[in-house]
Amino acid sequence: MSIILSDAGQHGHLLPLTATRPVGQLRPGVLRISEGWYVRSGLSVGHRTEAYLSRAFPLPVEPSTWEVDGGLFPTDDLVGAVMDLRPGEVLVQGGRALAFGSEGKGHPSTSDWRTVPGYLRHVEFSGELIRFERPWHLFQLCGKALAHDFALLTEGRRSQRIESTNTVIGDPNLIFLEEGAVVEASILNTKNGPIYIGKGAEVMEGCMLRGPIAIGDHAQLKMGAKVYGPSAFGPECRVGGEVSNSVIFGYSNKGHDGFLGNSVLGEWCNLGADTNTSNLKNTYGNVQVWSGVEKGLVDSGLQFCGMIMGDHSKSGINTMFNTGTVVGVAANVFGGGFPPKHVPGFAWGGADGFETYEIERALSTARRVMERRNMHMSALDEAVLRHIAGAERQANGDASA
Repeated sequence: MSIILSDAGQHGHLLPLTATRPVGQLRPGVLRISEGWYVRSGLSVGHRTEAYLSRAFPLPVEPSTWEVDGGLFPTDDLVGAVMDLRPGEVLVQGGRALAFGSEGKGHPSTSDWRTVPGYLRHVEFSGELIRFERPWHLFQLCGKALAHDFALLTEGRRSQRIESTNTVIGDPNLIFLEEGAVVEASILNTKNGPIYIGKGAEVMEGCMLRGPIAIGDHAQLKMGAKVYGPSAFGPECRVGGEVSNSVIFGYSNKGHDGFLGNSVLGEWCNLGADTNTSNLKNTYGNVQVWSGVEKGLVDSGLQFCGMIMGDHSKSGINTMFNTGTVVGVAANVFGGGFPPKHVPGFAWGGADGFETYEIERALSTARRVMERRNMHMSALDEAVLRHIAGAERQANGDASA
């Protein structure tokens, strides 16, 4: 038995975060969505995604028993309801499909997720749904994801001891330190939610954490960092300065002073010293965000929305990003003034304009960045980046303006 996480027609709506991964590989809390399904179900998990990603993120080897909308967070109730499905049944809520019981032939079409086939037996799900359909949902729903992941990962376990050099505000039982985690001379406030510190992670002196917060394995909070939850930083991240309600998937750096708020960064990103994101318009109106599907700005419905940045993108020192800025994969942004609110992937420049970041140079940089974390770019990783670069050239021409 196995579970397939389907992009379910949402892949384009979650760009640029999904340019390099299926929807089910997003990391809204401590775990990736796929990891949450695996831990809660005990079954192998695969992906039904875009063709260019399918080799790097294949379908499961075992015959699939269930196909699930990959943008759904795996709460205990949802996992239980999915695993109760029989062949020919579909789990639904509000007229939309959540999961299909496999009949061993074919698979749901993209339209089946929105318009549920009438010949299947509908099973209504009345529990809580945490659904990720747009990039900003990652920071909007981070607190809910963290609460579920914290309960899952800490149940029946004992945290490492919290050193007496720290100040704890709220319930100390809502702080969990994995093996090898180090937290010294910092303030940890759990009144609004839990604080999870992963294996080998380090919270340096003078940090101020207001939960809910997750710090992934071997990540670091630099001295004096101020973090407002809900925020989640994946493995090997380096985070400093001021961060509010933001998600960083992993292996990315915001290591210096500067503000990051209501934002999502992919993997292998780096924000130069004193990079700042605006997360509130001077008019206090709703923030407009670039959509890869609509090919233009759309209303996020949010008053607070900072930046969405795809994998392998960078900013130079003192870079300023406007509200709702979307930066594609492997872009390099620098210079004075505000760059445009949509920075295409593989763009090189800033407010004065962009040229194309040539693929071989981009790959060379990406390899060096990954080697600093003792990781190496695989042939599949490279193929994905080359595909994205080709798609950007086709969409924007040889130069992006």
